[in-house]
Amino acid sequence: MDFIALSRISMKHLTVLHVMLSTNSVTKAAEKLCVTPSSVSKTLSQLREQLGDELFYREGTLLLPTSFALSIAPQIHGILSSMNGILHQGEFEPASFTGTISLSMRESTFELFAERIEQICQQLSSAKHVQLFAKEQMNFDSLSRGQVDFMLLPHDVSQPPTRSRDLMWQQIMEDEMVCLLSPTHPLASKRTLSIDDYLQYQHIGIHDDDLAEPFFEQNLTQQHRSRDVSISVSDFGSAAVLCHHSERILTCSKAWADKAYQAKSLIQKPLPFDYGQVGYSLVWNQASLNHPALRWLHQQLLAVHQT
Repeated sequence: MDFIALSRISMKHLTVLHVMLSTNSVTKAAEKLCVTPSSVSKTLSQLREQLGDELFYREGTLLLPTSFALSIAPQIHGILSSMNGILHQGEFEPASFTGTISLSMRESTFELFAERIEQICQQLSSAKHVQLFAKEQMNFDSLSRGQVDFMLLPHDVSQPPTRSRDLMWQQIMEDEMVCLLSPTHPLASKRTLSIDDYLQYQHIGIHDDDLAEPFFEQNLTQQHRSRDVSISVSDFGSAAVLCHHSERILTCSKAWADKAYQAKSLIQKPLPFDYGQVGYSLVWNQASLNHPALRWLHQQLLAVHQT
């Protein structure tokens, strides 16, 4: 172990790097750390010299991380999380927490868990900030780097939402898939759909670059044939709005369809083939649980299905 080299890099250096990866701005990082911008710049300069990398490069008004900075971000997060656990030991009191927590999810997922999230926010009455990000904004890479604390998302239970060794996941809600149709759709009056009915019409797809091809798509192709996905959007809500104005079929979460405002007045039908099991899972970075506040939040989110 190179003790001399290690002695030249302090927790301050690692903290500044970690915050810079989230803000991409010296000014915003300084505000978050309650120091001056010149102090952040000086610390970054020292870290650049020690690590032999520029760490950030300018693009417009932003400082974007280099590939090296991104590659070491998960390790930096792990180090800081371990030290944070040492500094904040003992029983956690939610009402006394003055820090920041963050969650990432699709907009449609938020509709399902909004009530529970509000209950958690009320318990964290002194929290500085509770941040909710769109999954497109804060993805699995952001979770690995510690830029977001937890992620909630729907997926095929047979397919883990991520295979990253840094990330853990656990199903917290069971669900099933249904078809949504406009009330004026030619199939709306049918009690159930046949597989021929389902494949006869065009479909609205949901795209997600982080997840593999859904298992139900693979099953459909193997058992019958691929469906005609004529348009893809990022969320069930957008898809439901399109569904109101077309003869396309939307295949989505029943839990969401039963609750969402966008799905009101759409006709709901069972999916006419065996598609496996689906549900909602919580995904987290194992290193984050060193912090008592995040361990508490982890327990609250895992208990969602019990409330």
